[in-house]
Amino acid sequence: MIAILASLALYIVVCGTNSVQTLEDSAACRCFPGDVCWPSTVEWNIFNHTIGGKLLTTKPLASVCHDSEYGPFNLAACDHLRSNWFAAETHLGSVSSIMAAFFTNNSCNLFSPQDAPCTLGGLVSFSVNASGVEDFRRTIAFVRRHNIRLVIRNTGHDYNGKSTGAGALAIWTHHMKHKEILDYKSPSYTGKAMKMGAGIEVYESYEFAQKHGLVSVGGDCPTVGVTGGWTQGGGGHGPGVSKFGLGADQALEWEVVTGTGEVLVASRHQNQDMYWALSGGGGGTYGVVSSLTAKVYPDLSSSAASLSFSSTGISKDLFWNAIHTWQATLISIIQSGCFAIWEISQDGFSLVPMNCPGLNRNDTMKLLHPIRTMLDKNMIEYDYSVSEFSNFYDSYKAYNMRFPKNVSTTQLGSRLIPRDVLIHNNTELTDALRKGVDRGAYVVATAVDASLGNNTDYGSVNPNRRQAAFSAIFATVYNQTDYDVNIALANEMTRELLPMLEALTPGGSAYMNECDFQQPDFQDTLYGINYERLLSIKDKYDPDQIFYAITAVGSERWYQDQRRGGRLCRA
Repeated sequence: MIAILASLALYIVVCGTNSVQTLEDSAACRCFPGDVCWPSTVEWNIFNHTIGGKLLTTKPLASVCHDSEYGPFNLAACDHLRSNWFAAETHLGSVSSIMAAFFTNNSCNLFSPQDAPCTLGGLVSFSVNASGVEDFRRTIAFVRRHNIRLVIRNTGHDYNGKSTGAGALAIWTHHMKHKEILDYKSPSYTGKAMKMGAGIEVYESYEFAQKHGLVSVGGDCPTVGVTGGWTQGGGGHGPGVSKFGLGADQALEWEVVTGTGEVLVASRHQNQDMYWALSGGGGGTYGVVSSLTAKVYPDLSSSAASLSFSSTGISKDLFWNAIHTWQATLISIIQSGCFAIWEISQDGFSLVPMNCPGLNRNDTMKLLHPIRTMLDKNMIEYDYSVSEFSNFYDSYKAYNMRFPKNVSTTQLGSRLIPRDVLIHNNTELTDALRKGVDRGAYVVATAVDASLGNNTDYGSVNPNRRQAAFSAIFATVYNQTDYDVNIALANEMTRELLPMLEALTPGGSAYMNECDFQQPDFQDTLYGINYERLLSIKDKYDPDQIFYAITAVGSERWYQDQRRGGRLCRA
């Protein structure tokens, strides 16, 4: 169980307070900058030579807003960075910047005063700009030899701090952009497939598939990486899932490098245990994936819709009655092959959007008829749009990419809401969501039918994911200038907000890519009955426990000692 944050002192790294590790306790913790075991400059240079000069040193993006060892304050650069900080594109090209600011430990904050400290804090120390499995193998060998923490990162899209780590060396896969369409043939599948390098983002997979008259399965956010945490982390949900199955259900084979440096191809027919673990059992803990080959499908006409209404001018009871009506329609929506993502706040409701691959405009309009009828009957004004497109990617661009996907603005936790709860306890569910919103949180929810790939022999997706109608997220606004507030909000999520949903779903689960990073009993909540088998697979392929990520399989064996700079130590 991950300890709940107790105080600010445990989470702010003050320059100069890190203790130095001696050889005697090197077995207990990963080696850390400044320790006697830390590689010398010569050793780093030799390593860099072996990987073709691909070693990169971290310089925090926000260092331009401070006077620090990284250079003097730069007003123009700082103003530009502040203006663009919440755009994903600002972080995608960085070797170290992450999109969940909490896990930087407030160490170099562009919104703090110019004379505030700017240190690495929770950021990685170095990164390898990897281009293939040999870079993976050499990096793994180096961290094993020197007992250094290893991090795997692509885009930095991660709510739980998995793609960063104090004192770590990162394998950065972002530029591994190879992709090709295959006529795939195996005993279990014959048809079109796409092979994707570890750096491929969602929009790149959609665009490439569309150019070949095909459609791929990916996420809602265009810049999320496909092969890493999205597909591996609980299965991967998105616009095509209700039609084709979860992201993990599309996996045909993985190319992966294990913790011992062995290069494997994992499929239903070879290295089946690794294939099973990677297909929904969480990223960053069994090996480093270099490529994924996944099913793709003939392109199809698609429709999409949006709907929003304000809480202004109507009673709270009427507003939440509308939410109740919306939730009552969800099962019919997802069973029709649609995906929906919506937000509820004190200001109103916004469906942004609903994707229906294969359905025409009239079919989609019928699915929204119950909520529109309720709004019309009660004279609640709303904005509404439904459109039909000749192919999936055009519908995605028009509706899912209509608004920017901002980052670094929230902290969150979630719970999977079973279909039975919608059928039998919709009123109680609505009341729980209302209480959370009344406390100042807002709700983001994602609905898919994940039952299509319900075969536990071929994937490790938590079985409770298959029975869920939607994932309900409570989100709180990240305070850019007061870290104490963020610690308090993180604890409120764990202690007060999520328990309201947990009470409605005893023995239930959460979608690991959007979970509370402090989730008590995360083994059961995120992995369910699969956890012990997943742990045995990790131990087989990573016997020295090289791979670690928060809430990942095996992470309970470690903790981040924030009193000593955030170094990773054995529990």
